[in-house]
Amino acid sequence: MARLVAIGDIHGCSMALASVLRAVRPSKDDTLVVLGDTIDNGLDSRGVIDLLIELEGCCRLVVVLGNHEEMMLSARHNRKSLEFWLNCGGLATLDSYGFGARLSDIPKRHWQLLERCIPFFETETHLFVHANYLPELPLAGQPGDVLRWRSLDDSVPGPHFSGKVAVVGHTPQISGELLDLGHVLCIDTFVQGGGWLTALDAITGKIWQADERATVRAEQRGR
Repeated sequence: MARLVAIGDIHGCSMALASVLRAVRPSKDDTLVVLGDTIDNGLDSRGVIDLLIELEGCCRLVVVLGNHEEMMLSARHNRKSLEFWLNCGGLATLDSYGFGARLSDIPKRHWQLLERCIPFFETETHLFVHANYLPELPLAGQPGDVLRWRSLDDSVPGPHFSGKVAVVGHTPQISGELLDLGHVLCIDTFVQGGGWLTALDAITGKIWQADERATVRAEQRGR
């Protein structure tokens, strides 16, 4: 049966991503939704993007635009945007392309993956956004700063008017456990800070987690 699996913020942690993917074993029939912030802070953003490009041939891959992808794409436009990105974890991303690397050293196919990111993804039962949402608006009408920047620590939304469950990232759960509010699930479990990278089967509630030491754990949650 086709699965709908979401993966939380990866932040350049390629070992954790590779381990989660080995556990999930996505197939051609599966939809895999990566919730953004694939890059920055961790040591191997380059490796993460390579894995995602490979994954496009294995399943239906959807990559949601996070604030870190937004910053990296904007860094190409002017010096101010570049400096802002570098100070927000982008320096680690550049370093993953080699000592002294510049934006021009990043392969075209990597930029193309970032450019294919979409602002949100929606199914009959779930909403997938990077950070947050306004409950009274359809996803197509959501402000970009809410979708990509607004933390749950600042504002916890009510249930979306559609009645669908929202799956989000962006707000790190330092405990390593998902934040489950019923109508909102936050699956950013702080892998870049020594926590876990989380993959969630949105239909069955099954969870796979891995850390940067390639330790894997899985559980079945009732939903």
